[in-house]
Amino acid sequence: MEHCVNEDLRGRHTKDGIRIYEQADFAGMRAAGDLAARILDDIATHVFVGQSTGAIDKAITDMVEEAGATSATIGYKGYKHASCISVNHVVCHGIPGEKTLKNGDILNIDVTVIVDGWFGDTSRMYVAGKLSRKAERLIQVTHDALMLGIEAVKPGHTFGDIGHAIQAYVESHRMSVVRDFCGHGLGRVFHAPPNVLHYGRPGTGAVLEEGMFFTIEPMVNLGRPETKTLSDDWTAVTRDKSLSAQFEHSVGVTADGAEIFTLSPGGLFHPTYARA
Repeated sequence: MEHCVNEDLRGRHTKDGIRIYEQADFAGMRAAGDLAARILDDIATHVFVGQSTGAIDKAITDMVEEAGATSATIGYKGYKHASCISVNHVVCHGIPGEKTLKNGDILNIDVTVIVDGWFGDTSRMYVAGKLSRKAERLIQVTHDALMLGIEAVKPGHTFGDIGHAIQAYVESHRMSVVRDFCGHGLGRVFHAPPNVLHYGRPGTGAVLEEGMFFTIEPMVNLGRPETKTLSDDWTAVTRDKSLSAQFEHSVGVTADGAEIFTLSPGGLFHPTYARA
């Protein structure tokens, strides 16, 4: 979820209010991130034509409970589900329900779990049935934009460097970056500073330091970037009804780059490999 921001007042913080975690804290984030990623691996076989998004969410709920973990989203600001499932022109925060998947539907599944007090947050794209060429291009560009953003994570770089890497790549493919939602700090809390924008200018924003934990989760539209939130106060859709895609990793800043906490154990992060 991209709602920002709750404070985490423990430990050392930068002048921008960003918490700096200790080296020992990386282990907690690895455990939480690994569980979230394994759940998204395992849910791939539940994505097929005719399946309901509610059934997918029920399977995720069961997986979280079987792992002895806690869903971070159930009860969050009144939300009732263990995942957000965003289909086609839904940008983010899609609510699982009776909607059944049709041939060619693309969907983002977003899961956040709590393991021993640490939050693991990740999302990825899935496909029901046959993938169209335009959807395939959108998914590929969004995936690659995320990875370029992660490549920009190094001590001494800025959050503007991350946003610029994503924006420049997406716009070079004549697609648009959603600006209404952002990545966020996390760790012992679900949402904390900084707000991680997926657009920006190089050299601007807070400076990255070793020990920062945050998500990078670009949302990319085939059409224009504008979104609107539906009357349920959660579901965000593209204003022009164009397709939207999103990928999300939780990362930690290391001495020389980034550690991705939510890597797919089965190598299923890209939907080309995740389809059953």
